[in-house]
Formats: sequence, structure tokens, C-alpha cells
Amino acid sequence: MEIKKLEAAIEAILFAMGESVEAERIAKAIEQDTATTKKILRNMMTRYEEQERGIRIIELDGSFQLCTKNEMYDYLVRIAKQPRKITLTDVVLETLSIIAYKQPITKLELEKIRGVKCDHAVNKLVEYNLVKELGRLDAPGRPLLFGTTEEFLRNFGVQSLEDLPAVNPVKMEDFKAEAEEEVQLTLKV
Repeated sequence: MEIKKLEAAIEAILFAMGESVEAERIAKAIEQDTATTKKILRNMMTRYEEQERGIRIIELDGSFQLCTKNEMYDYLVRIAKQPRKITLTDVVLETLSIIAYKQPITKLELEKIRGVKCDHAVNKLVEYNLVKELGRLDAPGRPLLFGTTEEFLRNFGVQSLEDLPAVNPVKMEDFKAEAEEEVQLTLKV
């Protein structure tokens, strides 16, 4: 199959699916190996950016998705109802950060780190599709495990969790000292 037909097939697949599709599934559909398929996809990604099109292909942890470029948002708002804008409070954002770096994680582990109940924050993150249940921990009570979603990757502009910024070790030590100090104050009261 010639390259233009392969690209057209990939574009049709991504458009019709409306969500991310694993490279392996795309490769199988166009009857190519995964490496060749990824090369074609990445060439398409580059060309879409260079041609200043309204759409682009993004890569999310080994999957690919066709989506609108961020710069086109204003035009979309003019023609469609304004989408609901999600605002993350400090509490929800802090909870999301812990989940992103410590996943898979239980609510109990989250609450240990934060020092307060996390039910509301976790429920909001699940509602916003930034966090999902990953399964259950093989422990007494079989608590739920939580982790981030592809929507999280998309919203924060990272391809995979490995692309998250590294936590500064000096800051980490400051946070630990601060937390230990808070625990000591609580014990004295």
C-alpha cells in the first residue's frame, strides 16, 4: 500500500475513533508493523504542525489521537456553546499531584500524605476524568487503587508519566521536615 493511502487510513481511524488508539491496533488495521506505523504517525504529526492545520495528532503513552489544536479554541467557542471549564482548587490539585507521582495509590495512603480526608478531592478528580480506579489492592478490605488517565496527560501536555517534572530533592526534604514538625505540634496539643 502506498504511503498516502496508509496516511489516509490512519487519519480515518483516528477521526472515527475520537479517542486515543494504541499504535499496535493501528498497525494491525493498516497491515504494517508497529515501528513503521509509528514512523508514519510521527511524520504526519510533523507535517500537520508545519502546514498550520486546525488539527494535530498527539501521542499519549504509546497511543495516538487526532484532536483540535489549542490555538483554535476561540473559533470553536464562537460556533459551539462554551465548554464547561474545570477549575482545580489547591486541595484537588495537591491530591492530583500526589496521585500522579505515587500511583497506584489508595485513599488511605493519600490521606496519610495529606493528613486530611481526601474523599471529596478524589471524587472530583474522577468526575473530571483526570483520575480513575485502577483496581484493588490485594490487602485486607481490598481498597481501591487510583491513578491518572489519558485525559490527565492531555490536559497537562505530557506524553507519559515519565515526562512529569522531577521533584526537587531539596524541596522534598523541606516538605518532610515541615510534615514532621506539624506532626509534633499535633502530638503536643
